[in-house]
Amino acid sequence: MFKKVLIANRGEIALRVIRACREMGVETVAVYSEADRESLHVRFADDDVCIGPAPARDSYLRIPRLIAAAEITGADAIHPGYGFLAENAEFAETCAASNITFIGPTPVQIRTMGDKAAARAAMIANGVPVVPGSPGPVEDVDEALGFAESIGFPVIIKAAAGGGGKGMRVARDADDFARSFQLARSEALSAFGNGSVYVEKYLERPRHIEFQILGDSHGNVIHLGERDCSVQRRHQKLIEESPSPAMTPDLRKKMGDAAVKGAKSINYVGAGTIEMLLDEDGSYYFMEMNTRIQVEHPVTEMITGVDLVKEQIRVAAGEPLSITATPEMRGHVIECRINAEDPNRNFQPSPGKIDVFHPPGGNGVRIDTHAYAGYTVPPFYDSMIAKLICHGRDRAEALAKMRVALDTFIVQGVSTTIPFLGRVMADPHFVEGAVHTKFLEQEGAYLLKDA
Repeated sequence: MFKKVLIANRGEIALRVIRACREMGVETVAVYSEADRESLHVRFADDDVCIGPAPARDSYLRIPRLIAAAEITGADAIHPGYGFLAENAEFAETCAASNITFIGPTPVQIRTMGDKAAARAAMIANGVPVVPGSPGPVEDVDEALGFAESIGFPVIIKAAAGGGGKGMRVARDADDFARSFQLARSEALSAFGNGSVYVEKYLERPRHIEFQILGDSHGNVIHLGERDCSVQRRHQKLIEESPSPAMTPDLRKKMGDAAVKGAKSINYVGAGTIEMLLDEDGSYYFMEMNTRIQVEHPVTEMITGVDLVKEQIRVAAGEPLSITATPEMRGHVIECRINAEDPNRNFQPSPGKIDVFHPPGGNGVRIDTHAYAGYTVPPFYDSMIAKLICHGRDRAEALAKMRVALDTFIVQGVSTTIPFLGRVMADPHFVEGAVHTKFLEQEGAYLLKDA
């Protein structure tokens, strides 16, 4: 086991890793930008190093500074968290070259699954269903249009190296295709330094279902059930739950087996998720794989009792998984992401000082947060300040707990999405579980207007 782990991240995920390490008797190193000097992960780590100015490009994304911080503090492993460099193959390679263990998959696995076109090809080669589309990146607009016409409109043009909704454009007919194609390429080049795009059939009302994967270096690869991440705004997840209201035991087995098959095809090691789209007719398709811990990992932890971060650390240290089969899913879990944003101003970020911070509590209520009264939310990073997770015996009880928890979650000084999320919890479509990735644009559009 490692002696000291550096967490190459900030906020609540840095605290989450610190807690797991402490329970395992492993020391930790926090890195921080000048804007995060008063952050809790700095206070609770055994050691800390300032790695630069506030902008992420000058601090959290500077690989040499992270490696230097690990070397001067004697860290023998680095946990990347999520975001920043978590899916950066160069970072994983640099760690290896510096004799520091990267707590995550191999650089080859990161590269293969990080390129969406390459990931599609890998899944197709292993018989995992994928959304109909081009076999790889398409450079020529006429060739791309040919693929679009062969699979039928509407289609979606996606950045091969993309994520977070960037470099994605929907074309509903041939007249709209050329403009959408060029816009997607331009956005992809600007956001990722790679203008490659591919074409897929656009599903109008799918659910976004992801399967939590764990793999080790001893040949074990399992899934820990699904999470339904269908409630989104501009391709950003807002609410996650497990089990999915649309899932049946038979469908879970088919989709879960496909997810494990996809991960096994690259001998996956570590924690990751196979993301799928579930269409209205019951068809399901591989979308992408995230080769890291997810923001929403507490959902799986609460419904299975498995500590995913500890499993990541054990696997990276060469140990086998502590479980070798899909565990029992107990009850129902819902997670809401609490962002420092103003719903009344089109969810504009709301940085500033938090004057009052009173989180809810009670049986089955979990809060993952780095915020506190007196904490200043910086304007430089993601606006999420907390994750509220509620566990109930069934979905109705989990919903009831979440409504009460949101009602008693007090944050003053900055605007938050708490009131908006409370309205979603009361929406008839959400209560019935009848949601899809376009829910907030269609049936739930009034929730955005009333915000």
